[in-house]
Amino acid sequence: MGPSLRIAFYAPFKPLGHPRPSGDLAIGTGLFQYLEGRGHQLAVASTLRGRWSSWKPWQWPQVIRSQRAAVRMSRALGVNLWLTYHTYYKAPDLLGPVCSRRLAVPYAIFQGIYSTKRRRDWRTLAGFLLNRRALTAADHVFTNRKEDFLNLGRIVPVERLTYVVPGIRPAQFRFDGEARKELRRRWGVDDHTLVVSAAMFRPGVKSEGLTWVIRSCGELLTCHPGLALAIAGGGSEGPRLRRLATGNLSGRVRFVGQLPREEMYRFYSAGDLFVFPGIRESLGMVYLEAQSCGLPVVAFADGGVPEVVADGTSGYLVRPFDSAAFGAAISRLVGDSNLRRKMGRAAGDCVRRRHDLDHNYRVIETTLRGLAVR
Repeated sequence: MGPSLRIAFYAPFKPLGHPRPSGDLAIGTGLFQYLEGRGHQLAVASTLRGRWSSWKPWQWPQVIRSQRAAVRMSRALGVNLWLTYHTYYKAPDLLGPVCSRRLAVPYAIFQGIYSTKRRRDWRTLAGFLLNRRALTAADHVFTNRKEDFLNLGRIVPVERLTYVVPGIRPAQFRFDGEARKELRRRWGVDDHTLVVSAAMFRPGVKSEGLTWVIRSCGELLTCHPGLALAIAGGGSEGPRLRRLATGNLSGRVRFVGQLPREEMYRFYSAGDLFVFPGIRESLGMVYLEAQSCGLPVVAFADGGVPEVVADGTSGYLVRPFDSAAFGAAISRLVGDSNLRRKMGRAAGDCVRRRHDLDHNYRVIETTLRGLAVR
């Protein structure tokens, strides 16, 4: 298995344990837990959030204090590697380049993002430059998006860059027949075809995506009178989304609240298909989770969604903002139970075969060991 590493871990965008769930947080937590499970010692170097820090000069003294504290803690623990999770122009890594140099240890980044268009806007230029500084200082950069891999190749030599196929632990998202019976009975949808969706109810693309789901399902009621919808999530946009659901799907929508991630497999198990457009979605861990539970997916062919959903095999991906195609894809699955089962089986098989975190993250562990040895 090889020697264990002592790793200083830092997440500048959203620290581990943050109360606001997201796919980004799930990926960071999964990485941390994977390395711990492999016998490595990880310590959170800092909980400092770097979001828009380039525009907050009053935070700069705190950045310096955090750098010094992270170095002291890392020296006391004898760390031999610094690992930063997720750096980009909004939340550049302000600790990793400085602390790793002072500690004289290798510096690695997982999920680095590089976008040259940010240098053309004065509002994002400072964050762009700070992020580029971190990426070029790193001894190795890992990314779980093919588009980011290509963009990072502009400034990171290929030998210091690795693409990692995104993954989850499929055993944590398994179909549960008993949960399906219980929830469908509780929600009064035993005889319905249940569309499920999940996202935080926050302003922007998340609530916009749920708006698409509600309106599209509402338009299908005439031809699919047995359709029902269940939505998991919470946030400030909740009242507006509930009003929208009342107007489009009165009596056919269940808002089940924000669920712990470890309980989401029960929610997915109650459904017949998972629908969420994923507007400018970086990856969308919910797609992997839903597919792992045997649900076919309907979404936009946008952002990183095509990397986790096999169009025509485990679901349907349509051109972004094509309302007719989006509705037609939902309608096809709602109206054909055999197709749903076929695609659901293919979805689960694809996740287990291609998106198993414990298999995909081995390349990260191997590379980090190599850095520490050198």
